Amino acid sequence: MSRIAQVIVLAPHADEIMEPLTRPDDSRSWQGSFEPLGLFAGGWVIEFNRMRPRSGLLRHLESLAWPHPESVQVLIHDEEDDCFGLWMMQEGALTEVPLPGHGRYYTPAPATDEFPPEPGLLWRPKTADTAVPGWIFTSRQDQRPAW
Repeated sequence: MSRIAQVIVLAPHADEIMEPLTRPDDSRSWQGSFEPLGLFAGGWVIEFNRMRPRSGLLRHLESLAWPHPESVQVLIHDEEDDCFGLWMMQEGALTEVPLPGHGRYYTPAPATDEFPPEPGLLWRPKTADTAVPGWIFTSRQDQRPAW
């Protein structure tokens, strides 16, 4: 399934941690490689053109030995989102931080595991109000991790 997404990782003093992620590696569950943003505080970006190649990315980032895990920020903008979502470390897991005036909305889960899980849509309530009735839900419909 095609769905473009951009992921930005902001992490101070993490050049050594992120360097291996700037090279392709077929052993990872997700595909692609990050590009440095050239920020003094440490920033990297990757773009995904489909949903399946990004599966497992957040779990991989959680597993890294960050020098300051409390400062790691992962920004994700999916094609249909109204803005970037923010994930930060909380008890060793990257957890989405609620953004004022926005909520995550979910489409119905697929009938089989043939399709990758949906990450949901980060929308303002006004956007959700214009969606097809019965098409979106405020609770996660597919329990598989999308990232």
